[in-house]
Amino acid sequence: MLLNPFCPFTTTKVLALKATVVLLLTLLIKAKIRITAFSALGFFLLLLQTLVFLVVSGGVVLAAGGAAIFATQQRRPAAA
Repeated sequence: MLLNPFCPFTTTKVLALKATVVLLLTLLIKAKIRITAFSALGFFLLLLQTLVFLVVSGGVVLAAGGAAIFATQQRRPAAA
């Protein structure tokens, strides 16, 4: 690109535009990396939340089953 040396303002504008484009591209790449990283983090947290829910619900089922077995064992001697 041929620039007119007698027009320094045009040169300044072109250089400022190029710097702006480089800055915006850098920010875009940074945002894409951040989105990818937080998507992976979000997926990991979702998996962790699901596993914790399954463990807690399994514990509740075991507690309810244990309470039912305990209740039936308490009733048998009273009926005999």
